[in-house]
Amino acid sequence: MEEMEEELKCPVCGSFYREPIILPCSHSLCLSCARNILVQTPDSESPQSRRASGVSDYDYLDLDKMSLYSEADSGYGSYGGFASAPTTPCQKSPNGVRVFPPAMPPPMQPHHQSSGALLLPIGPRNSCLTCPQCHRSLILDERGLRGFAKNRVLEGVIERYQQSKAAALRCQLCEKSPKEATVMCEQCDVFYCEPCRLRCHPPRGPLAKHRLLPPAQGRVSRRLSPRKISTCTDHELENHSMYCVQCKMPVCYQCLEEGKHSSHEVKALGAMWKLHKSQLSQALNGLSDRAKEAKEFLVQLRNMVQQIQVHLSADKDTKHKENSVEFEACLVAQCDALIDALNRRKVQLLSRVNKEHEHKLKVVRDQISHCTVKLRQTTGLMEYCLEVIKENDPSGFLQISDALIRRVHLTEDQWGKGTLTPRMTTDFDLNLDSAPLLQSIHQLDFVQMKVPSLVPAPPLLQLEECCNHNNSATLSWKQPPMSMVQTEGYILELDDGNGGQFREVFVGKETMCTVDGLHFNSTYNARVKAFNKAGVSLYSKTLVLQTSEVPWFAFDPGSAHPDIIFSNDNLTVTCNSYDDRVVLGKSGFSKGVHYWELTIDRYDNHPDPAFGVARVEVMKDVMLGKDDKAWAMYVDNNRSWFMHSNSHTNRSEGGITKGATVGVLLDFTRRTLTFSINEEQQGPVAFENMEGLFFPAVSLNRNVQVTIHTGLPVPAFYTSRASLQA
Repeated sequence: MEEMEEELKCPVCGSFYREPIILPCSHSLCLSCARNILVQTPDSESPQSRRASGVSDYDYLDLDKMSLYSEADSGYGSYGGFASAPTTPCQKSPNGVRVFPPAMPPPMQPHHQSSGALLLPIGPRNSCLTCPQCHRSLILDERGLRGFAKNRVLEGVIERYQQSKAAALRCQLCEKSPKEATVMCEQCDVFYCEPCRLRCHPPRGPLAKHRLLPPAQGRVSRRLSPRKISTCTDHELENHSMYCVQCKMPVCYQCLEEGKHSSHEVKALGAMWKLHKSQLSQALNGLSDRAKEAKEFLVQLRNMVQQIQVHLSADKDTKHKENSVEFEACLVAQCDALIDALNRRKVQLLSRVNKEHEHKLKVVRDQISHCTVKLRQTTGLMEYCLEVIKENDPSGFLQISDALIRRVHLTEDQWGKGTLTPRMTTDFDLNLDSAPLLQSIHQLDFVQMKVPSLVPAPPLLQLEECCNHNNSATLSWKQPPMSMVQTEGYILELDDGNGGQFREVFVGKETMCTVDGLHFNSTYNARVKAFNKAGVSLYSKTLVLQTSEVPWFAFDPGSAHPDIIFSNDNLTVTCNSYDDRVVLGKSGFSKGVHYWELTIDRYDNHPDPAFGVARVEVMKDVMLGKDDKAWAMYVDNNRSWFMHSNSHTNRSEGGITKGATVGVLLDFTRRTLTFSINEEQQGPVAFENMEGLFFPAVSLNRNVQVTIHTGLPVPAFYTSRASLQA
């Protein structure tokens, strides 16, 4: 039951719930914590006054957007109509929830009779309560927090949990240092040690007929004893006897007679209690199967870690042995040089193997960690639901059963869609291609023993066939027309685009080669030489290549999540899932200044798309910025946040709607990433110290469709700011 503990803790104080109340959103709060986060709202800012003036609730929405994707929550975030956020200084609870100081009580004013948590003004100021988990807000009526039902089922589960954690039951009558209890009287409902039983509960007289139980059995008997019948929150003298299907709440006969639920469908409380217990049990069956699969999946992942480590040990034990042969002095020196080159290459290859091993281990361990946390939360929810089913309080159960059934189904859905599929295989995808080298070794011979030959002439570049597109270049060459010397192959070399040393990019017999992955807005020098058994020719003339100043690219279907839907020549994307999915651009950047824009073609139900850059190995099944391989800005219809490694920073006002334009500026000269909305910079510089290879990236769900626009100049707001800094 330890994994259930998080279900029993208040999201505000972080401790076990004390006198929990049920909010209309189905979440619970300690009564004292609810008092602490109450906020006084002027009547002029109430939702009714705004509706009267024709102003939308969302125009005044200014709530911190926290834990919208918490796996312990309902998995769904939404907002209710709420006046502007309080300006009262706040502090943070142990769980990171903002807690506002208790507000001053409003002056008493005449007002109409109301019930529940209705959005009605009462005097100059109203009491407003915002759920710290889903952020839905409401205005309290004159009864205040007394209008919320007590979560008696949750209290019972907490009581049983704390009793199960207790080391031993103690006597309730010892005045000092209570001794361990030996019996429990079922009629007195008291635990006795042996001395106190003899003194206070003699075996003769009127107490002789009382039933004495062992402490453990007495604890169970007390636990299963019928609880106090719940009363209606609107009519405290009436017991709950019916269940309103439309309002999803227990009601009394007086509620039906007053007409509040007269047109609603009502059913017997006991029948609905049994029905919802059955539904929750059925939902738990599916979730239990998922939990079982998750446990087996964790075993599979841990076995993969062991297999990867075994593969690494086997690779380290494989050694390349060279047979030593006696040659003449010059031949020995030449072969030693070849062996040295081979050893250096071996070190480089082993380094790549180690990197591949570390990468596999990291991916699998990250998945183990994620799956373990998810399984712990799932197990905790299952144990909590099982304890709730044990309760004998129909009305208390029905107050929370709908929310629990939704949470169970949602949690079961979250286990699907590839969650229980390994993200990495145990096999190493590195195969050493030694055949060309072995062939060259077999062909190694003395030149003097062959027919004398000449070194080939320098190749001629065919300028009419050489071209460049975006960040790739195609080069073509041929041998001089009158050359009679046989050529076996060619070597193409390029510099680093910054006037540095040349490096080989192609060796082969072909006379045309396309080189991809060059830096944008860079100047490269290219040259070619030919070779045969006699030696290597001189270089051709140097060709200067200029890559595109700005990038032109589309989204990449090859690296995108399977749920992503492409259209418009891969320039437009959406998704067929309600969960966030990631898609990357086709071009990667590591140098220069790059700017692209995304227009919002469709935006329904206020989702949170994210825009930014990512490494090629970024997770594709979560929001962009959740892992350490992405740097992003996620935005809704009112404000935005920056996110990297699941850390949210720099909340900024201003959101997106259909037709809005989001700009992304990646500046490697200043090593910064900046965002804009509708051609205005959004917040400060989002991220600094940007180094390495980055790909444009977007995460979205089925409520969003975006189109990317590339090949754009740097916006004016950035160039003007850069000139001011200079």
